[in-house]
Amino acid sequence: MFDKILIANRGEIALRVIRACREMGIKSVAVHSTADADAMHVRMADESVCIGPPSGTQSYLSIPAIISAAEITGAQAIHPGYGFLSENANFVQIIEDHGLTFIGPSAAHIRIMGDKITAKETAQNLGIPVVPGSEGGVPDIAAAKKAAADMGYPVIIKATAGGGGRGMKVALNEQELTTAFSTARSEAKAAFGNDEVYMEKYLQKPRHIEVQVFGDGKETGIHLAERDCSLQRRHQKVFEEAPGPCITPEERAHIGKICADAIGKMGYSGAGTVEFLYEDGEFYFIEMNTRLQVEHPVTEAIFGVDLVREQIRVAEGLPMSFTQDDLEINGHAIEVRINAEKLPNFAPCPGKITQYHAPGGLGVRMDSALYDGYSIPPYYDSLIGKLIVHGRDRTEALARLNRALGELIIDGIDTTVPLFHALLQEQDIHTGDYGIHWLERWLEENQPG
Repeated sequence: MFDKILIANRGEIALRVIRACREMGIKSVAVHSTADADAMHVRMADESVCIGPPSGTQSYLSIPAIISAAEITGAQAIHPGYGFLSENANFVQIIEDHGLTFIGPSAAHIRIMGDKITAKETAQNLGIPVVPGSEGGVPDIAAAKKAAADMGYPVIIKATAGGGGRGMKVALNEQELTTAFSTARSEAKAAFGNDEVYMEKYLQKPRHIEVQVFGDGKETGIHLAERDCSLQRRHQKVFEEAPGPCITPEERAHIGKICADAIGKMGYSGAGTVEFLYEDGEFYFIEMNTRLQVEHPVTEAIFGVDLVREQIRVAEGLPMSFTQDDLEINGHAIEVRINAEKLPNFAPCPGKITQYHAPGGLGVRMDSALYDGYSIPPYYDSLIGKLIVHGRDRTEALARLNRALGELIIDGIDTTVPLFHALLQEQDIHTGDYGIHWLERWLEENQPG
């Protein structure tokens, strides 16, 4: 059993891991930049170490500083949270070289799934359905035109090392392809230092469905159903729910077994998410995230499990505390991501919190590191909280979300809370009739805030 775990992250996810450690009787170590000296995760951890100045590259992304903090405090394992170094295979290797344990998958699995082309090939070999697309990278416009002709327009061009929508362009026809191809490569080079791109068939009205998986690092893999994350802005999720409102029990069992069997064959360890585009009853693999997801609480809510606790258990070499047969969906859960942003342009809005009150009551969970008087620093992601609700069914969950949003108080800064008040007035949200392009089209017609 680990005696002490270092959390290589900040904000609400660091608090989330600290809570799991405390329940397991494990001491926690928080790392922080100088800008986060007064952060809640620093206050709540058993120990804390300052690892650098405000810039993320000089603190939370500084591998030498994090390893030094672990060695100084005697931590035996490191939990990466999400973001920052959570999917950095080099980080994992260095942790292991220093005799420490990484709470997550192996460096090899992170590396495989971190490259979009290799990930797609691996998924296909494991029996996971994929989007029709190019065979590997597309080197030039001639190859792009041939690939597009083979799969049919519209097509989407993606950076092989990409994420967050960068290096991603859509071409509806051959005339648009030349510009889209050139722009995607330029953006990929600027963002990732790698201009290699690949192409896929562009689906017209897909949903974003992701399957939560878990492996014991040996040959056992299980799935914890799916989440629907279709409400997105600029490829960033804002509203997530489980189970998916459009997925039938038969589809759930089918795609879940495919994913569970795949990670079992891989010998995958810990939590992961297999992400799909879903359209007309078909699933198409897009990527695998080899870490805990921001939206993991909705899965925890419907299954009554603690995914962080399971991550720690598996990293210790213990078996998972449940089997596939033990898992049964209970009700419906929804999460909304609350950002420190000013609407309608979603401009970052750091500043001092003058008053904060978290909603409560049956079926309400607020994951946040906010407190009265806290000053949100301008150096990091604008996510400041996640409001999660759970109900007996989707209708009750939506009603509970509406009530909880009305109780939430965050004064002193602008937030995206008004967006969710506005969305809950839309019939499509209540019927679940939307795809991944719905929110951006709605935003073009509406000015929330």
